[in-house]
Amino acid sequence: MSADTTRWSAQVEVLLRSGIADPQGATIERALPALGFAGVDGVRTGKSFRFDLTAVDEASALAQATEVADRLLANPVIEESTVVVVPATDA
Repeated sequence: MSADTTRWSAQVEVLLRSGIADPQGATIERALPALGFAGVDGVRTGKSFRFDLTAVDEASALAQATEVADRLLANPVIEESTVVVVPATDA
């Protein structure tokens, strides 16, 4: 990593677009009352991805992570993604 770049942690959440059937989410929602969880609705399933990347600033990190999400992690025909980047911590 060069002196003018920073490590960033990205989190990408991928969900089915509105109007696309989510049978897994519907199954979970139907099971919740039997497990004692009344009043829970609107269950949607998805995928979550986390990765680190190097970029010069937050805007560049967000652009890079968004491109990864759009080109690799989500199917743009039926899915949409939300991307968040924060400075990486050494943990």
